[in-house]
Formats: sequence, structure tokens, C-alpha cells
Amino acid sequence: MTRHTGTILSVALTCAVGLGAADALAQVSQPAAPRVAGGKLVPLPLQLPKPMFEGTPQNLSVPNLQKPLGRPRDPFLAPAGVTNVALKKKVTSSDSEPVIGELDQVTDGDKKGAEGSFVELGPGVQWVQIDLGAPQEVYAVLFWHFHKTPRVYLDVVVQLADDAAFKTNVRTLFNNDTNNQVGQGAGKDMNYVETAEGKLVDAKGAKARYLRLYSKGNNANDLNHYVEVEVWGRPAK
Repeated sequence: MTRHTGTILSVALTCAVGLGAADALAQVSQPAAPRVAGGKLVPLPLQLPKPMFEGTPQNLSVPNLQKPLGRPRDPFLAPAGVTNVALKKKVTSSDSEPVIGELDQVTDGDKKGAEGSFVELGPGVQWVQIDLGAPQEVYAVLFWHFHKTPRVYLDVVVQLADDAAFKTNVRTLFNNDTNNQVGQGAGKDMNYVETAEGKLVDAKGAKARYLRLYSKGNNANDLNHYVEVEVWGRPAK
């Protein structure tokens, strides 16, 4: 091999290594789309309510608080054809007699957040539960506690299960209850400010029939509220 040929090979190898490093960097810097066997991934067709307050809330003295994104949330990708499988489905709760509203408002499709469009549960730890009617492949859970004013709801836990008693195959999708106030284990997720976008939780295609959401009051009072809960999925195979 001549020195000239060796130089050419060295340059070629250097370029190849450089391209590989660039590709690796691109993979690290770009969020990966969820991998789902069979089917094209498309943005969820979310229809969000109009914002009821403007600007960034200030001076919310809540620990472990997530900073506002400052822009619209990125589109969430899921298999084409998934729908809100929670719409009009049966809702039960730890508080069978809400202070304000009716439990069926949790899945009635009304996300406006104005007076008359939310249910108010009593103080302390409370939960709402949705029976999806049959096992579903769940890709995302989207929920609004209250977005008329900026609030932080505390000790929020979101779980899936195969049975109504939440004894079989219970999986936790979100948990910011760092002190185990709810009794479902200590979580590591952050507190967040309620907005018209709602809180979207990735369920990664988990199969389940029941969804349960816990909370323990908010930074303004010790009551619990729900405007709407959506579960984006499709019938389990």
C-alpha cells in the first residue's frame, strides 16, 4: 500500500467515524417516537378547550414544581385510529356524593372548565375511576382537574388495572406523591400547574380495563376537582 493510498483510506475512515458520531448525537438530541408493532404513528387528534387565564403564574409556593414549557406541548404520537375510549363511560369515586356536580361529568366531553362543567369532591385523599367497558390498549391519559385559575393539584397518582377493585395487574403511569400521602407508594414525578392543555401521561400501549386517578386537594384549598378525563386507546387484541 502506498502512502497516498493509505492517506485516502485514513480520510475515508475519519469521515465515516465522524458521520457515525453525528448520527448518534442526532439520536440522543431528538426524542424517540413510541415503538408500536404494526401501524402508522400519527399525532393524537386532541381538541383542547380555550385557555381561561393568560400569562405564567407567579409565586406558587409549591415544592418540586415543574417549570412551564412556555410553548404548546409537542404532538403526542400514537397508532392511527385510536380514540377517546373513556367518553361517556361509567365513573365511580371514593366520594359517591360530590360537593358540586355529578360523576358522569368526568367523561361527558365537556372540557371548558367553567362553572357547571366540573365535579368537586370532598377534602383529603379522593379518587375517580373509569370503567372502559372492556380491555383496551391505552396509549395516553389526558386529564383536567381545574383550569379556570392556575392551580397545582397535590399527590396526583394515575393507575391502570384489570379489575375494579384494583388488585390485579395494577400499573402506575404517573405519581408525584413524594411522601406516599395517598398510600400507593412514593412517586418521583413533579408537581405541575393546571392549564387548558391538561396533563398528558404516556401509557405506552398498556392493556387494561380500569383507570383510577388520585389526588389530595390543591394549593388553593383541600378539595378535589375534575373537569374531564380522556383515555386514548383502542380495543385490546
